[in-house]
This record gives sequence, structure tokens and C-alpha cells, in this order.
Amino acid sequence: MSNYEHKPRLVVGISGASGVVYGVRLLELLRDTPVETHLVVSKAARMTLAYETDLSFAAVQALADVCYPNNDVGAAIASGSLRTMGMIVAPCSVKSMSEIASGTTGSLLARAADVVLKERRKLVLMVRETPLHRNHLRTMTELSELGAVIAPPVPAFYAKPKTLDELVDHTVGRVLDQFDIDVGTVHRWRDSQPPSPFADSGPQWLDGDRNAL
Repeated sequence: MSNYEHKPRLVVGISGASGVVYGVRLLELLRDTPVETHLVVSKAARMTLAYETDLSFAAVQALADVCYPNNDVGAAIASGSLRTMGMIVAPCSVKSMSEIASGTTGSLLARAADVVLKERRKLVLMVRETPLHRNHLRTMTELSELGAVIAPPVPAFYAKPKTLDELVDHTVGRVLDQFDIDVGTVHRWRDSQPPSPFADSGPQWLDGDRNAL
């Protein structure tokens, strides 16, 4: 029997970090899949949306199947009894990251993430902050030990992106790989390239490198 009553569900959280486009694009790409999206957006994310895009909050909500106010801590995604694939927070601010790590559940976004962790489901946090100080790194380590996946939106230049959209699409596609969802936006390494000339010829040395080891 399937683990889901109907369509597989994925919780999407959008927090107030810069990079709200990652969350928006995630929702857009998931619309062409069988996945049912459950969206929660923080107040700070709504401000970031206005700063960084021309989209209205209503337009973003329309991309999701189900939407919840961030103060509705009694929502369906606040309970482990709602079966989901897990949750992606895109982008994830260090404030939200810290709340999730500490178990503080004053918002629905943090509560939903906490539920995913306690139910041993997959939680992916696209932490968007730089540079990082020691406490940021320690918090990431704590979350990783709890089972979360820390996936900063780092661009992959081997794909030779020509536009910002291509950069975003590749990054979002790699995050969806964590849930075995292929939306066709990831340039797979060497999928369409000839074999490396060094593949069967053993280690290649630059002048002086061998003696440096």
C-alpha cells in the first residue's frame, strides 16, 4: 500500500533570506509533477518578495496546492499525522535555521520543519547567508546530525549557464534530486560529454607536482 492517501505531498517553506526566487521557482517546477505542494511563507519573506521581484504574494500562493498562514500553528503540516515526503525551506534564513535547530516552534514554518525531523522525513534547508561565523556553522552541524540536509544555493558553473534563470533552475533541480524528483533542469556531469582524455591513463602530473607530494 502506498504511503500516501493520494498524491505525494511536499512542504515548501519560504523564509526572509535573500533569494526568494528559489522558493518561487521551486513551486513553478513542481506544478508539472504529481507532487502536491503545501506552502508556508514567513512575514519577512513577503517583504523580500516585494524587494526582489515584481510578483505579488497572491501570485506566489497561487503556485501552491495548499497555503497556510505562518501563525497557524494548528495547521495540517504542524502534525506528523499528515503524511508528506518532507520539506524544503527555500531560501532559509539563519534566523529560521536557528529556530529549527533549537526546536523553537513559534511559527508554522519552524513547527513544520520540526515535525519533519521528528518523523524522520527529509528536511532540506537552502541556507542563504555569507560569510558564516562559528555559531552558524555549529548550527548547521547540529541540524545535519538531526538528519537535515544543508543545501546552500551554490551555483554550478560546469553547466556553463548563460542566464540567471539557468543558474536558479539547476540549483533548484539539485535540491529536488534529494526527493528523487527530476524536473529536467539539471545538467548532469558528463551526461552529454565525451570521456575525459585522462580517464584510463592514470594520474596526470603537472611539472613539479609529483615531487611536491
